[in-house]
Amino acid sequence: MVSKKDIKLINSLKQKKFRDLNCFFIVEGKKSISEFLNSNYELVKLFSIDCSFFKDLESQIEISNDELRKISFFNNPDDHLAIFKIPENNSINENSLIVALESIRDPGNLGTIIRTCEWFGIYDIICSSDSVDCYNPKVVQSAMGSLSRVNINYVELKNYLKNTTLDLIGATLNGESLYETNLLFNKGILIFGNEANGVSLELTNMLNHNLTIPRSSNSSFPESLNLSISVGLMLGEIKRKTLSI
Repeated sequence: MVSKKDIKLINSLKQKKFRDLNCFFIVEGKKSISEFLNSNYELVKLFSIDCSFFKDLESQIEISNDELRKISFFNNPDDHLAIFKIPENNSINENSLIVALESIRDPGNLGTIIRTCEWFGIYDIICSSDSVDCYNPKVVQSAMGSLSRVNINYVELKNYLKNTTLDLIGATLNGESLYETNLLFNKGILIFGNEANGVSLELTNMLNHNLTIPRSSNSSFPESLNLSISVGLMLGEIKRKTLSI
């Protein structure tokens, strides 16, 4: 049975201020929960309609379908909901390629980017402090477990980039063609901007390199690509170039 106290806590975790206050976040669905259980994340409580799937967990509580619907953030809940503890930040590995995100607003975009980065072997993402929270329920859902393995840090991005010795590579609309560049991508910071405005002028002025995914059509529309698609195309081509060296 789920208590009124648990219902109040879970509902509060929809908001970042309460996630920060309690250092908790929500994961739903047996696949995503399984991946977090197999990571370094600490389980606080697990609410399950059927406790036989996750065996030998002392913190598991059996609940009804009606109770799950009261606490789930989904329209169609997937039998299990877990509360995990938000861990301390890990250090950033500057010996490999890092993805940096400036002022990202869409939680679905961030979740997809996290998943895409893991697919292409990128395990460090740095986000500007005004970007959407990676523990937002929609981010957790769209990342589909990759959040448990990708290291994400929120920083004052301008200051971080100003103080690093790494190459700064911006994904912009007016740079060198991604397909023609001779850049090496064994390490550095690949920077993507806000969904509506791209990389800010302030950060553009700090870049060592500008890269563009060239348009193949003769039309001037659409004006830009979806952010998460741009990340996927960039990382896919970078991986191809890296493997061909």
